[in-house]
Amino acid sequence: MEKNRNYFVAIALSVLILVAWQFLYVNPKLEKDRAALEAQQAAQTTEQTTTTTAGGTTPAATGTNGTLPGAAGGAATTETREQALAKSARVEIDTPALAGSINLTGARFDDLKLKEFHETVDKTSPIITLLSPAETEHGYFAEIGYVGSEATGQMPGPQTVWTQDGAGKLTQTTPVKLSYTNDKGITFTRTISVDEHYMFTVTDSIENRTETPVALSAYGRTTRFFKPSTPSVYVLHEGFIGELGDLGLHEVKYKDAEKDTTVAPGKATGGWLGITDKYWATALVPPQATPYETRFSYFQDGRPRYQADYRQDDVTIAPGQTIEVKNLFFGGAKEVPIIDQYKTSYSIPHFDLMIDWGWFWFFTKPMFQLMDFFYRYFGNFGIAILITTIVVKGLFFPLASKQYASMANMKKMQPKMEELKAKHGDDRMALQQAMMQLYKEEKINPLAGCWPILLQVPVFFALYKVIYVTIEMRHAPFFGWIQDLSAPDPTSLFNLFGLLPYDVPHALLIGVWPIIMGITMFMQMRMNPTPPDPTQAMIFTWMPLVFTFMLASFPAGLVIYWAWNNTLSIVQQAIIMKRHGVKIELFDNLKGLFGKKTKPS
Repeated sequence: MEKNRNYFVAIALSVLILVAWQFLYVNPKLEKDRAALEAQQAAQTTEQTTTTTAGGTTPAATGTNGTLPGAAGGAATTETREQALAKSARVEIDTPALAGSINLTGARFDDLKLKEFHETVDKTSPIITLLSPAETEHGYFAEIGYVGSEATGQMPGPQTVWTQDGAGKLTQTTPVKLSYTNDKGITFTRTISVDEHYMFTVTDSIENRTETPVALSAYGRTTRFFKPSTPSVYVLHEGFIGELGDLGLHEVKYKDAEKDTTVAPGKATGGWLGITDKYWATALVPPQATPYETRFSYFQDGRPRYQADYRQDDVTIAPGQTIEVKNLFFGGAKEVPIIDQYKTSYSIPHFDLMIDWGWFWFFTKPMFQLMDFFYRYFGNFGIAILITTIVVKGLFFPLASKQYASMANMKKMQPKMEELKAKHGDDRMALQQAMMQLYKEEKINPLAGCWPILLQVPVFFALYKVIYVTIEMRHAPFFGWIQDLSAPDPTSLFNLFGLLPYDVPHALLIGVWPIIMGITMFMQMRMNPTPPDPTQAMIFTWMPLVFTFMLASFPAGLVIYWAWNNTLSIVQQAIIMKRHGVKIELFDNLKGLFGKKTKPS
């Protein structure tokens, strides 16, 4: 009993520490970081109003000296998005999923919007803007170019003005063709195509019309001038990411890049690299058979920016020869079926790792697939969560049933346990040994009551990951006031769930579903006799309240799962206890709690 008491004390202290950490450190830190980020962005805008360098690099970094663009220089933020887009000729992008344009200066992807996703749950709100010109506050772009030497002449880079062959816009059925001939007579013909989702194919045909062999190498980079406005959490990676052939998966957070300036994993063959957000990403896929050097960098010259880039090994083109170089560029939403499809159809190694399934991906991803199956059948992710919970409860039923049966048998042993207490008195050691012998004889697990809760932990974590990281859960409605299962319940007890005309602090957003969850947890714990130990009794009394406050800031989908799981557990435990002829203590415990004591059975 001493060990059991210490066990519950440890649980209580752990929960209290987590709650204190959340309210006293995490929430204030998030607010502080957000304010600091806004102040930094405002300062950068003010400081750079006199800077007029455009395109994200200085003219020196144009690829004639073997240096990758991005080694120096920064773009000013003096222009609106509309002003920046109007500066140069462009090719319109129009597909079922994408809208935007390709900048003919640099053949750069710097204008991309996602038609199927809005900024808020309101369908009339603006659609998501993923890429913007470098001169804007939220500059974010990708480009593919070449570096060479004096012998190759001016290679296609940030300042290169391409010419569109013909006219028309880029759609999933109509690719566009661009061309550029440099001062040495080397001709680049670029064909850009896009599928119905988010994958661009960039095919370059390079013809050497000179009388000497030339050596050049392709590069690709994706660059952004800002970090996410909401600080990242520990369960999700945001920042640089790359699956680099034999070098494996590399994930570099923004803060690590800022500290080290440049992270150079080395030379790889095959794979991909880019920048990932919670729901969106950009990724470059070099030719899979050609080795390339990789780099994740943070530049502070002129204007801070983050860049993931690669440079392939040199290729030599003989006089009169034409070679072809094919690169892929992904820019869009991290939708699970689409990402998985790209992994297979384009033979991109481990492209599914763009979605952060975590270390327990073998449990997390099947959980999503099961929920997604039910969603496609019922059309509501909230219902999918409820049905998935039933399936999981069914899978764990044999073990849970065994544990509940053990709990029922333990309750039957209460009279014998009381006899042992009376017999051994204050001799704790003898009492402990006698009880352990009784447990062994009756085949009872004294920790059986903890197993049903412990069984929820891996399921809870997997569901948390699924709800938090998958875009399918973003803005997914349930019923009533729950219009986004990935966000906390928006109601609050402290303004009578919206009846009183004032907003409450974030820490007091105790919504309807967290309260329902707390009530079901309270009832589940009252299914068993109140522990005789005062410390354990206190934990059983206050733990539901603590969990109510703690889970109030969690996604509503997760709270709904926990409340529904508690309800199923109550029904399951009641059936098993009744089957074993054991009295259900719920009603007596509730009466006792409100001052109506009943005689023990």
